[in-house]
Amino acid sequence: MTKSVSDYQQQINDYLSHFVRRDIDQQTLSDAMTYSLMAGGKRLRPALTLATVEMLGGTIDQAVLKAACALELLHTYSLIHDDLPAMDNDPLRRGKATNHVRFGAGMATLAGDGLLTLAFQWVSENGLPERTRLRLVQALSKAAGPAGMVAGQARDIHYTGTKLNLDQLRYLHRQKTGALLRYAVMAGGIITNQNQPIMKALEAFGASFGLAFQIYDDILDVTSTPEQLGKATHKDAGENKNTYPSLLGLDGAKEQLDKALDSARQDQEQLNQLTGHSFAGYDEFLAYFKA
Repeated sequence: MTKSVSDYQQQINDYLSHFVRRDIDQQTLSDAMTYSLMAGGKRLRPALTLATVEMLGGTIDQAVLKAACALELLHTYSLIHDDLPAMDNDPLRRGKATNHVRFGAGMATLAGDGLLTLAFQWVSENGLPERTRLRLVQALSKAAGPAGMVAGQARDIHYTGTKLNLDQLRYLHRQKTGALLRYAVMAGGIITNQNQPIMKALEAFGASFGLAFQIYDDILDVTSTPEQLGKATHKDAGENKNTYPSLLGLDGAKEQLDKALDSARQDQEQLNQLTGHSFAGYDEFLAYFKA
């Protein structure tokens, strides 16, 4: 039986707080890396990996935790770099001053670099079988790199001020946001050594979840206050960024969110049928979009 999302969050926070500083060899850098890493956050990505492992009949041990938590290191690097003056120049993240405001742009850049490289150390240096570690490294490299998240960020910059159509917007966010969420789900399948049909179904669920996540984030930017989100809001419209509300209006964006969630539930049912296991553990993740 899978745990609750809050149980996974606690496991992840405990692991990060106990182990991350052990691999950092400079005090200011350590402070900057842990400042953003331990500033809060939902831990949805590694939690998705842990939940998937358990739903597929696997066990969460120290090796699995280390591999899963590597994704949170990488995700945090992307947030630090995204907030930099040369990128979005955001002053607030999770209700706190962003890393470059606290430590300066140079140290913030290095903190992101440190988290990125440490992520690959953790995903390749754990107690999982060698073939599993190699598959995780390859999958994470593709998800985070110039054909995945980095490409999505580049598209976001390149097309700022240029209106995209719906298919183009979906593709941008499939890379920018969806790539790491797809990987989070697929990593659970890699760790438990699933066959190709199950891996495809996991990828489909991760893609649907990732799309819903981005649409929901776009909606919150329009409907929430900085106090509610812990970061600046209404920035996308001011910077002429491509978002679902800007393209479709708020009602149209909500309709697309409902479609993405329906797709995720269909993927969830397919996983139930393919594996003979219950994937009801995904219900709590999908409920995130109703909060």
